[in-house]
Parts: sequence; structure tokens; C-alpha cells
Amino acid sequence: MWDRIRTGHGYDAHRFAEGLLPNKPLVLGGVTIAHDKSLLAHSDGDAVIHALCDALLGAIGRGDIGRHFPDTDAEFSNIDSGLLLRRVCEFLREGQWLVGNVDITILAQAPRMAPHIDAMCQRLASLMNINAQQVNVKASTTEGMGFVGRKEGIETYAVVLIYRDKQDS
Repeated sequence: MWDRIRTGHGYDAHRFAEGLLPNKPLVLGGVTIAHDKSLLAHSDGDAVIHALCDALLGAIGRGDIGRHFPDTDAEFSNIDSGLLLRRVCEFLREGQWLVGNVDITILAQAPRMAPHIDAMCQRLASLMNINAQQVNVKASTTEGMGFVGRKEGIETYAVVLIYRDKQDS
């Protein structure tokens, strides 16, 4: 069965810059969110997509996002993380893997995520070429605890289920 069904788990966190960085809005789940701070990162800092990429790469046994898109490579400087997710999905297709479902948790004290959840689900589904009903995004605060609670950054967890059709294995 392991050759037909797999799960993967991903995590990412980024700290906020002191203010909005030039040409670097806050982007999460492929959606631009109005906020007075940007996330510090080599790429666009989309912690949602980064965690999702790690979960997908883990499920297919291909390491993590840093292995494929290192932050030491200028090619990935300020890159739209949606492009990274599309490339990771190409890795899945090469191995004849299909996405069953994606479940993502965003931890953020601010900004509020609820108004953006549906757009994130739609955007992530579009990037992965799957149905939006296969994508679940939820958010929580840490009730003022830790770096997230102090509004110093955002962290994200992602879990995925992938599978191969019986006839494809």
C-alpha cells in the first residue's frame, strides 16, 4: 500500500520586517494581504506555500524546499512561491502521484486570516491543478504566546495525502 498512498508534513515560519519592504507585500497562500509589514525571506516569504511544498516533497521522498530552491541561489530571490509550488507538482506528476487533499494551519496573531481563507484555497487549488474542495486552510492565534503571539512573525503547518491510481502503479 505504501507505493499507492503517502502522507507528507511541512512547516515554515518567517519573521516580520519592521515595516513594509519595497516591492514586497505580505503574500500567504498565493494571496496578497493588506498589512503594514512584510515577511523577511529570500523569496516572497509565502510561508503557506513553503510549508505545502515541504509536505508534498516529503510525501514523495524528495527532501525539502531548500534542497530544490536554495536561499543561496539568486534565481530564487523574491520569486513568486507559486512558481515553486508548480514545480513541486511537476515532481509529483513525474512519479504519477495525485493530490488527495491538503490541510494547512496558519498561526498568526495579525493580520486576521479569516477574510482570505477562501481566496487561498482557490489559489492553491489553481496552482496545483486540483479542485478547491481538496484544499483546506484554517488559521489560529497563539493567544499572545511565543513569537507569533508577540506579532513577530507567522508560522504554518501543512499535511498532504497523495496517491496513485491502482492502474498507474
